[in-house]
Amino acid sequence: MNVGEATYNPPTIVDRYQRTALIVGLLALVLSAVVSFIFGGAVAFFRSYLVGYVFWCGVAVGSLAIMMLHHLSGGAWGLVVRRIFEAATRTLPLLFVLFIPIAVSLFVHPVVNGHEQSLYEWSNAHVVETDPLIKAKAEYYLNWWFFLIRTVFYFAVWGALAFLLSKWSREQDRTGDPRLKGWMQNVSGPGILLFGLTVTFAAVDWMMSLEPHWFSTIYGLLIMAGWGLTALAFTILVASILARHEPMDHVFQPSHFHDYGKLLLAFVMIYAYFSFSQFLIIWSANIPEEIPWYLRRLRGGWQFVGLAVVLFHFALPFVLLLSRTLKRDYRTLSRVALMVLCARVIDMVYLVSPAFVHEGEAPHFNLLDLLTMAGLTIGIGGIWIAYFIRELKSRPLLPVNAPGLTDALAMTGGH
Repeated sequence: MNVGEATYNPPTIVDRYQRTALIVGLLALVLSAVVSFIFGGAVAFFRSYLVGYVFWCGVAVGSLAIMMLHHLSGGAWGLVVRRIFEAATRTLPLLFVLFIPIAVSLFVHPVVNGHEQSLYEWSNAHVVETDPLIKAKAEYYLNWWFFLIRTVFYFAVWGALAFLLSKWSREQDRTGDPRLKGWMQNVSGPGILLFGLTVTFAAVDWMMSLEPHWFSTIYGLLIMAGWGLTALAFTILVASILARHEPMDHVFQPSHFHDYGKLLLAFVMIYAYFSFSQFLIIWSANIPEEIPWYLRRLRGGWQFVGLAVVLFHFALPFVLLLSRTLKRDYRTLSRVALMVLCARVIDMVYLVSPAFVHEGEAPHFNLLDLLTMAGLTIGIGGIWIAYFIRELKSRPLLPVNAPGLTDALAMTGGH
């Protein structure tokens, strides 16, 4: 096959997926928002929205990280899915717009049963004035204007990296200039460093500061690994759909999915390692600034959610992904990837929802919160997927002039 002469446009079925995703997303978003505001209030909506937002932001930003790792390593595994990574990273402008409700939450503090409620405690002036620790943090870091400046900076860094890599990849398609590969490698090196720094601070700002008295030095690594896992699982799902239709049904080989399965196993293990390390250190230290975070999540039914995360986020995927046969079959591998994505949503709920258990209040499940979190995750996801498909359709599914593509298409794997 002459790669340069072949046509690798997305199959027409993706148009149907795009329409369906947009319709379902808009309906789920509107319905969940209405239900949340009516029965739970503004803060209930904001915390449910945060779960869905951070999950889908992880797909885009995690894709950027894996794409940069591929540019640095040069492995054949990444060439046939590069367009999926690039399309995901080009959704960052949409995610920037979708951050607006979280920004608005900084200024919304409804009074419920005589108490002001907030998504972020540190954004409430009354809490800041009555809590010395939060007041000290608010003076130099946890305040609304610096929070928003940092968020703009994160998106500027991610957007610039995505723009350059996507632009040069398209230019490589057009001209075949061999220098472009070096340019992408040169940007990806410092880009990985910037990714690590920005995601760490974003994790602290968006997630860890929900409980401003608590801190964990490994939390940024935990979110980083989780976003990489989310992005890779999503990529496997998209690749498995494309592998069912022309022209990619002749491109994807079992060896490609075998590699993706091994990478998925690695990310599952890395996330489990960081998560267990955090638990072991905090539980062993047993100091009052840290241990309440886990106590909230080991009572009132949340311990069963934690067990579900252990089972579906690590134990079951780990056992299944040990199978060579499973990894080489895109159908079974895609089911494992879907399970991992569902487990990632459960993990986001586990990280966010218990943060709103107030002093003296027994931890408990809030079924309304769980339903609206699921609905808003689907709603944001539907809009995001529709935009992702739009970007995926804008270019050929293969980087036709990328060095090594012919070898990547011919790879069969040794074991």
